[in-house]
Amino acid sequence: MRAIKVGLPPVGRNPIVEQTMSETTSSRSDLWLAVALAVGGVVIALGAWMLPVNLGALPPAVVTEAGAGTDTAVDLGREFLAREKPGPAALVLAAAEAVADEERAAFAEELRIEQARQPELVAWGGWDPFLDPLFSLRENRGRTESTPVLTFFITGRARSTLAAYLENSRSAGVLAMLRLRQIDRALQFVPATRAGGEALDAIVLLAALLYQGEHFSDTLQRELRGVAEAAAAAGDLTAIEPVFVDLLSLGQRLDWIQLTELTRVTDSVETLHEFAHLSRLAADDLAIIYAAAMSMESADDVAEYLIRYGHAGLVDLKFALGAGRGAVRQLLRRQVPINHEAGPSLGALASLGLRHPHIMLTLKYLGVLLGAFLVFRGLDRSLAARTTNGALPHMQSGALAVLLAALIIAATEPFLLRAAPPSEFKITFAIPVLADIADTSSAQPTPTTTSMDSSTLLSIGLFAALQVTMYLFCLLKIGEIDKQDLSPLVKLRLMENEENLFDGGLYVGIGGTATALVLQVLGLIEPNLLAAYSSNLFGITCVALVKIRHVRPYKRKLIMAGQAAIDAGVVVPAASR
Repeated sequence: MRAIKVGLPPVGRNPIVEQTMSETTSSRSDLWLAVALAVGGVVIALGAWMLPVNLGALPPAVVTEAGAGTDTAVDLGREFLAREKPGPAALVLAAAEAVADEERAAFAEELRIEQARQPELVAWGGWDPFLDPLFSLRENRGRTESTPVLTFFITGRARSTLAAYLENSRSAGVLAMLRLRQIDRALQFVPATRAGGEALDAIVLLAALLYQGEHFSDTLQRELRGVAEAAAAAGDLTAIEPVFVDLLSLGQRLDWIQLTELTRVTDSVETLHEFAHLSRLAADDLAIIYAAAMSMESADDVAEYLIRYGHAGLVDLKFALGAGRGAVRQLLRRQVPINHEAGPSLGALASLGLRHPHIMLTLKYLGVLLGAFLVFRGLDRSLAARTTNGALPHMQSGALAVLLAALIIAATEPFLLRAAPPSEFKITFAIPVLADIADTSSAQPTPTTTSMDSSTLLSIGLFAALQVTMYLFCLLKIGEIDKQDLSPLVKLRLMENEENLFDGGLYVGIGGTATALVLQVLGLIEPNLLAAYSSNLFGITCVALVKIRHVRPYKRKLIMAGQAAIDAGVVVPAASR
């Protein structure tokens, strides 16, 4: 017979103890790796969150970077003084004081000296060669402050002088304007030919003089000529009356030089209308709006921005004006709000956020996603290290990371999910009664908040945290069953016994939705269906991940192992006993 050699372990060695020690060492290594992954994920996600870039908004750090080293409001005012235009300079000084420019006191003294040098020009805002022969601008009229231009044009003598001068014009546009004085058909004004038509007569002459002096931009001049000729041909002022209403609003608030500087950077009748509308609704902030238009050298961009964002846009414009001309131009070119809710940011990267916003935004979102993935991957390894032989299926780190990253982005991007509030400056309808134009008290709607309510964000975050906790608890229960020294069929029965637990995410989700709706009805939190139904959404996601990705594969594994044991005769099924 052939001798059979049986391999025996060397004396003094215990294979079971060595295997246990090896598994313990490996388990400790996995735990340390899990901690490192989780900590690294938190650091990466935090760094990505601090990148100075937002979707549909500008972080304050980027706005400040855009304005660094560029001209300030005081620099703009000094440009006007260098051109001997103290009127616009005075408005810019008011804007500089509103944004607390550091050099505003020195500039105020410079302006005072300039005004004292030629005090007779202060009322007009400066010297104009077209007006000097008509009004003798250097004649002292006893006015020591900037005076609205219509104050001078409304008198009968001034209108007669202007009409006599303009009737000799060779400009077709000016002559078309003058023909409007003879039209007796109007809706918002008393015709100039009737008693009480002085206001319309003064405004028509003001428009004609602006046209004669080429103070309108090229596009605005062509558009006004077309409207004036059409109105003169139809013998009806209705089509051009809105323009006259706008000139009335501006002529009652700006002196001659201030008005000419504004019309020079206004490219359309629509912008003229919007700017006049803003001058009525935001009269106290007219200096800010005017200075921004001069900084941008375009009233169109300023009007568009403020009409879109209302008072919140005015706050943003004021912030940008305080940062410098570059900040104003960056804000108005992008036509997006400033994210004043932004937390701490990496200011050193603001220049990259300014020059490459799309690349930085991509890096931010990828960083948040990678950080969330590493955190869940660390939890995955931590749970796997506590089970026997890695029997517990891995968590879906990718799916959970996408869900968590989406929540973080939605919470930190203030203009992603929220509905844009209605602008307080939105133009809704024309007021047909002239006397009501100056009455702006009833035209301002109730200010609305531009930020998502903090209780809503807290509710969404709480519901997400509850479902993540429920998810982890289910995985721990699966791991606990897997570690028990029982047959596969007994483990299968234990898994079936835990079905209610595995469905717990749905119960928590429904309970969260009901609770949120009740709290909204009671007025304890802001009414927001997103906050309420997010609980259900998270619950469905949690249960789907647990049952489809974890419970079902693990049960299948137990069924196959149990059937193999039965076929081998190791386990006797209960039905055959």
